[in-house]
Amino acid sequence: MVAFRKLTEAGAVPVLITLLIFVTAWEGAIALFHIPNFVLPHLTQIAVRLSGDSHLLADALAATLSESLGGFVIGAVLGVAIASLMVLIVPLERSLLPVAVAINSVPIVAYVPVTLVWFGIGPASKLALVALSTGFVVLINALHGLKQAETGAIDLMRSFGASRLSILRRLQLPAAMPSVVNGLRVAIPRSMIVAIVSEMLGAYRGIGRIIFESMQQVDNLGVWVAVLSASLASVLLYTALVWIDRKLVWWN
Repeated sequence: MVAFRKLTEAGAVPVLITLLIFVTAWEGAIALFHIPNFVLPHLTQIAVRLSGDSHLLADALAATLSESLGGFVIGAVLGVAIASLMVLIVPLERSLLPVAVAINSVPIVAYVPVTLVWFGIGPASKLALVALSTGFVVLINALHGLKQAETGAIDLMRSFGASRLSILRRLQLPAAMPSVVNGLRVAIPRSMIVAIVSEMLGAYRGIGRIIFESMQQVDNLGVWVAVLSASLASVLLYTALVWIDRKLVWWN
């Protein structure tokens, strides 16, 4: 009973219930619809394969995570910086925002051949694609949040002689933090998606490379192992971001 109370206080019970429903639905669908293993393998088969290929998957996950996190950080910093410049210099928003929307209206996969030519088949091309994809999300959310500061508070600071930069740093950026964090929450799984897709189209290593090679070898079990490994890594990253959110935006 004490252990159950501790799990409840930690918020682990809903996660465990969801996990139980997921496992039951997966295995139940296989049994009910007689799904062959090459279409949908049993979770036990995936676990055994995962254990056997743990070293290979660990190296691939490390490569993918370094690309996704590196691009995520670059994109987030650039997104907040550009949004801040747009608030400080109003004409920049009217000139740069349509360009950003136009660039991101094209599926990110369309830029893969270009980045491979520009940055090569190594990690640099993946960092560029992830930064481009996540930076736009953070930019839009940061721009929205920076405009949420109360006009009266801005006027009050101006009446005391505060500069635009001081108002941005002391008022608008703290007011924008909830919106920025929301953008980061959307961007973190997106960074993994973009990194994996770009690896599938050209990479020396990574989870995307394993998925591509498994597909070529008609190794569906290998595909599922790689996909579930990437999904688990994404969930852990998102959980870490939620924890950071609670520390940074404690007043929200």
